[in-house]
Amino acid sequence: MRKNALLKAVLLAITVSWIPSSIAAPITTTALGHNSPTEYINAPYMPYANPEAPSGGTLSLDTRGTFNSANKWMTTGVAMIGTDYLYDTLMTGSLNEAFTMYPQLASKVTYDPDDTSWIVYHINPAARFWDGTPVTSHDVKATFDAILNKGPMSIRSYLADIKAVQVIDEQQVKFVFASAENKEILLTVGQFPVFAKSSIEADFEKISLTPLMGSGPYKLGRVDAGRSVSYIRDPNYWGRDLMVNRGRYNFDMIKFVYYQSDEIAFEGFKSGQYRFRPENKASNWVSGYDFPAVKAGLIKKETITSQNPVPMQALVMNLRRPIFQDIRVRQALTAAYDFEWMNKTLFHGQYERLQSFFHGSELAATGTPSSEEMQVLTPLLSELEPIQRKAVLAEWQLPTSDGNGFNRQGLLKARQLLLDAGFYYDDMKLHQPNGQPAQIEILMTGETMGRVLLPYIRNLKRLGFEATLRQVDGPQYYERTRRFDYDMVVDVFAQSLSPGAEQAAFWGSAAADEPGNHNSAGIKNAAVDEVVANLGNAKNRDEIVLYTQVLDRLLRAGHYVVPLYGKSGTNVAYWDQYRHTDTLPTNAVGIDYWWVDKEAEGRINKYLKQ
Repeated sequence: MRKNALLKAVLLAITVSWIPSSIAAPITTTALGHNSPTEYINAPYMPYANPEAPSGGTLSLDTRGTFNSANKWMTTGVAMIGTDYLYDTLMTGSLNEAFTMYPQLASKVTYDPDDTSWIVYHINPAARFWDGTPVTSHDVKATFDAILNKGPMSIRSYLADIKAVQVIDEQQVKFVFASAENKEILLTVGQFPVFAKSSIEADFEKISLTPLMGSGPYKLGRVDAGRSVSYIRDPNYWGRDLMVNRGRYNFDMIKFVYYQSDEIAFEGFKSGQYRFRPENKASNWVSGYDFPAVKAGLIKKETITSQNPVPMQALVMNLRRPIFQDIRVRQALTAAYDFEWMNKTLFHGQYERLQSFFHGSELAATGTPSSEEMQVLTPLLSELEPIQRKAVLAEWQLPTSDGNGFNRQGLLKARQLLLDAGFYYDDMKLHQPNGQPAQIEILMTGETMGRVLLPYIRNLKRLGFEATLRQVDGPQYYERTRRFDYDMVVDVFAQSLSPGAEQAAFWGSAAADEPGNHNSAGIKNAAVDEVVANLGNAKNRDEIVLYTQVLDRLLRAGHYVVPLYGKSGTNVAYWDQYRHTDTLPTNAVGIDYWWVDKEAEGRINKYLKQ
């Protein structure tokens, strides 16, 4: 009975061979789901793919900043965008299911539902690197050894439960874990790229524009340093006929064009320098698409819905700085942000105020805590400071203004909170309780956020803060954020429908002290740590939802960030040469499954040459 219950609740899969449960033998399966179904295990292709899609053409997109490296898996250098196209993973995820993996480099896995402290991945004998050499278990082991010992700290933390990676034979590699508690780690290890062992030994920590040897569908093409990166489809790609790859990777070339500002990037889109653009600027979406190509019917605009949580874009307060230690100061800084005015004036009413770290999904906490949530919260309440404890138990609502641009009530509330925290005014200037001036510097790179942050800084100055906006170049910004060298910074916390162990990197106490990790706020809260641990060990979907909603309440009540804005759908604009199936994925845009209409591309090329 225990075995069957675990099999249903932990990993729903199809058993290849049946062995009586009394023997408690391992099972072998071709799909894994962590509290998620495996609906497409026998499907010929994914439901959002077109197996008859024509190949050819170019997908061109924009990005920001610069780069000096082709390896994003080491701790130095700034990696070029798009390197994931170079590498296969052991398994690949479904874009319609919360956390389900299907075969890629691995053709199947073997594990014991009664003892999830290990899993064996069986490498597909047909898998080949670009140079034609086979992908073996030795390559998998070398990859994980390098990442675990030399990779970014956030990744090392994410994979901390790996105790050993063992080569059984050329096609079988065994992952041994520190315990059987973290069920999702069985799938997590299948998400990482695999590099050739020979290139790891020679080049893993070298800052270079030559990538590590991969087996992926694309090879690195032309690199125009600091300006663009192109990837060329490998005509000999070994995995093109895999179920998950049918109708996928249809473009002959994928090109990313780098820009230093969104304004310049938009002009580049208008002129056809790149042709697919996620539109994140509301004013552009409402009134910017009136240029000649639009009037000629050559540009499409589309809002693509998703069931994923809306990424939390927020101003993060660095709790490593003494000025942010008092929760009342953090409350005051939230009250000073006037979303209603910004949405009306800057965003044309296009955005939503993010009331949750999992906004727009079933994972978001709503209303007051349910009885199930209270069972989790009650033992933790003593670990919370009074203000956080009260907010955790109440229905959550961020401060709202009348949108007239003065935010008088918000600033009055913020002023009183600061006074309650021991701040005081001297000669019309705000001082901290220790007598030091109340100074805050907001760090940013690029120009996109400037128009959002400057009105906020004006409100901070009205409160008496010496508030400044510091703009730095990409490499300096990367290094300063890696070392947590900032007062406030804009960060984005993207979430999936199956949050788990990765939450420790966002909010965990250990991550707060690890340079390069994702805990940008520097949160150290025992209650948060406990709920994150419970979430990582969730036994079924109901527990994932429950612990995520409790985590949501704790994070909101801690006032660690100033939530900015977001949108449930993704706005995309593209030159009318791209096509997609009528049924898009439920959790993503799924651009890898789109294709080019060659006749339409020809018309557009002719138009742009005029």
